[in-house]
Amino acid sequence: MTTPDDRGELPDVLKDAQAWVRKLGSGRVSEWEAQAFRHWRDADPAHLAAFQQAARQWQLLERAASSVLSTNAEAARHHRRTLNRTPLGRRAFLGTALGGAAVAGIVAYSPLGMWPAAEQWGADYHTAVGEQRELSLEERVRVTMNTRTSLRRVSDQGESVGLELLDGEAAIEVSDAARSFRVEAGAGRAVATGAAGFEVRYLDGRTCVTCLHGQVGVEHPAGRRLLQARQLALYDGRMISEIANVDPEGVSAWRRGEMVFRQTPLPVVLDEINRYRPGRVLLVGETLRAKTVTARIKVADIETALLQIQHSFDLVARTFPAGVLVLS
Repeated sequence: MTTPDDRGELPDVLKDAQAWVRKLGSGRVSEWEAQAFRHWRDADPAHLAAFQQAARQWQLLERAASSVLSTNAEAARHHRRTLNRTPLGRRAFLGTALGGAAVAGIVAYSPLGMWPAAEQWGADYHTAVGEQRELSLEERVRVTMNTRTSLRRVSDQGESVGLELLDGEAAIEVSDAARSFRVEAGAGRAVATGAAGFEVRYLDGRTCVTCLHGQVGVEHPAGRRLLQARQLALYDGRMISEIANVDPEGVSAWRRGEMVFRQTPLPVVLDEINRYRPGRVLLVGETLRAKTVTARIKVADIETALLQIQHSFDLVARTFPAGVLVLS
């Protein structure tokens, strides 16, 4: 099992502060949420200090985002569309909440997707950037959580019957053949009705369920699939795929501390690297999106891999605060 890198996992109070900054900056704050924030802020001077620190970090991220937007017309157009869909009326509340801290740079979206989503707040288990974590649930279920993963327990009359994957990736081993165990993710769920091993990955509204051994059912409003070993199914909010065969070595590479790519588009590779790396790697340039990568990258050597990618495609790299790296 791996642990966070040398920079360490953020203190819980700063995680909470980051979540509040994101929520308040979103412009979607109910009255009870505003009251809950004030109660949290006033409960301990450390909470206010952490909130002000989180706001300053947010500003650094926004500056990096602004630099990208000023040099990438396509990204700027997407940004304007995002702002047009986002209510801004409550930004004044954020300024008041900060109690005088500088907030001019705070924007109404999560800069570069680097902050925890509100949907993850209710998680019972969470992993930080680069962390893996193992869980045992009532001795019959073992769970391995990958980086940036959030899980919530699902119980029935006090008994653990499953998990809800709020974000990220997890491997599940069920040893009890007499009872089922389910993992809910997005619009569907995976159900092991006996002893089985499977993985569930839920990112950006899309879910992949892979059966490693045994049988796993995938239930979705658009249909049901029964997976055997070395098979997977994909689904999103509207549809579910047919069953496909899969190489389990590639799917489970993350448990060995690796990422495996075979003729994978460069933007997809960088998205995956971003899950393991603090900060954000951004790709600027439409022609670069067609480039593909075949590589086996060790999570412990991500920075070396990024240098190799830069050299392979003759990219220019620019660094910004908060771990932001822009490749063009």
